[in-house]
Amino acid sequence: MTFELQHTDSSSAARAGKITTDHGDILTPIFMPVGTCGSVKGVHFAELREQVKAQIILGNTYHLYLRPGLEILRAAGGLHRFNTWDRPILTDSGGFQVFSLTGIRKLREEGCEFRSHIDGSKHVFTPENVIDTQRVIGADIMMAFDECPPGDSDYAYAKRSLGLTQRWLDRCVKRMNETEPLYGHSQSLFPIVQGCTYKDLRIDAALHAADKGADGYAIGGLAVGEPTEVMYEMIEVVNEILPKDRPRYLMGVGTPQNILEAIERGVDMFDCVMPTRNGRNANLFSYKGTMNMRNKKWENDFSPIDPDGCLTDRIHTKAYLHHLFKAQELLALQIASIHNLAFYLRLVGDARRHIISGDFTQWKAGVIDQLGRRI
Repeated sequence: MTFELQHTDSSSAARAGKITTDHGDILTPIFMPVGTCGSVKGVHFAELREQVKAQIILGNTYHLYLRPGLEILRAAGGLHRFNTWDRPILTDSGGFQVFSLTGIRKLREEGCEFRSHIDGSKHVFTPENVIDTQRVIGADIMMAFDECPPGDSDYAYAKRSLGLTQRWLDRCVKRMNETEPLYGHSQSLFPIVQGCTYKDLRIDAALHAADKGADGYAIGGLAVGEPTEVMYEMIEVVNEILPKDRPRYLMGVGTPQNILEAIERGVDMFDCVMPTRNGRNANLFSYKGTMNMRNKKWENDFSPIDPDGCLTDRIHTKAYLHHLFKAQELLALQIASIHNLAFYLRLVGDARRHIISGDFTQWKAGVIDQLGRRI
């Protein structure tokens, strides 16, 4: 994997670049639809390619490890062949899911013992076997195994947790260097910068990660309940240290406003379940604000969902989508998910164009307040 920094905004840290992988190029800033179990909920890959214009999607190591399992994935030739997505894939290490979804877990230096949320069976994740698992999945970009501490962790816990994450990172790097890709395409490992909301811990984490000379870096443990101003401060602290010639990935963020603020602070890559989750709950994002399609106000609105949006947005009306949600038709979830994902990709694409044209800061100032409105 390589990264070419193509443009930097003159009045902010916003950047436009190009990531090159064996499965294709990714133009940054970029939003990555979340395909936890090998699929993006409610959206066919044809729609992801042609309407959403997705350049890369995510898979999750924890979920894919449990189901369909490594035996199936290896026999299929990796996730790309299993699900037929022929563009880049990024996999989270599963650390967040281990610590957030499993009610019973034992954390120790070796790794983490946990119970499957599916059948209660016992499993152990270590830095070494998480790398091995991501080799079997075959993602183009792999995440290091980390502990994602609670957002309200006190300083003592956050410091201990970071120390463990850093030692695990050292072991991930070692395992990565000892192993080879399985399916003929290259794979890259991104360290994850933790440290909660403590500036000195974030600095320590960023310095330790940057020392690895990785192809890219992830910022984890944010958007977990802390004030947005604190999240933005931590991004600034970390990005002052992370190499400028490598992509920076802000994990699990967020709203359209969050994304533009983070782009302004030098973030290149984003993922979040919000577009599809909110879409399934009838909430649509747009440049004019957020629409709840269950509201009666849309019942007689025969205008397109978004006249400037994707094909689905231009074909279907607000009244029709309102009807589908009221009738509890599955098509409503699909249309809304396509719309939201296409809007997120349009948002980062527009940000990229304004970075290149030199007026990103002015453009952002003109749209960001409206993005948060409720229509």
